[in-house]
Amino acid sequence: MAGHRGVIRWIATGMVLLALAACSAVYRNHGYVPTDAELEKIEVGRDTRDSVALAVGRPTASGLLEGSGWFYVQSRYRHYAWRAPQEIDRQVVAISFDEGGTVTNIERFGQQDGQVVVLSRRVTDTNIRGVSFIRQLLGNIGNIRADQFLGQN
Repeated sequence: MAGHRGVIRWIATGMVLLALAACSAVYRNHGYVPTDAELEKIEVGRDTRDSVALAVGRPTASGLLEGSGWFYVQSRYRHYAWRAPQEIDRQVVAISFDEGGTVTNIERFGQQDGQVVVLSRRVTDTNIRGVSFIRQLLGNIGNIRADQFLGQN
């Protein structure tokens, strides 16, 4: 009888440890943002849309601001047990072009404390046109629900 109690304790302890290990957080990345090393290959004032596409690829969001820029967006989500996924980071790289298709600006934006933060900027004399789009994009963290896409309330 005493031997059975020891086995039951070991099994119970193993099940508790297994349950705790199953509750560890899982992180997932969505989207694509070029690295700083990839962006260094792009020369402001020299490269064009085609050379940017060859260097870092085409973005999923383009032409949203009067056709003047390309936007690369990446989000990082934390999935923990039964809870809804939580977005913990979002970055946007904005590459601006002039009317002739030449690169005029490269900027990297991040999200910190609910505010848009410029992480890096290759041209500092002027800001990109339409920064309000980036503010909207980064400001919507956690404000989108699945039922909004499905048309249900």
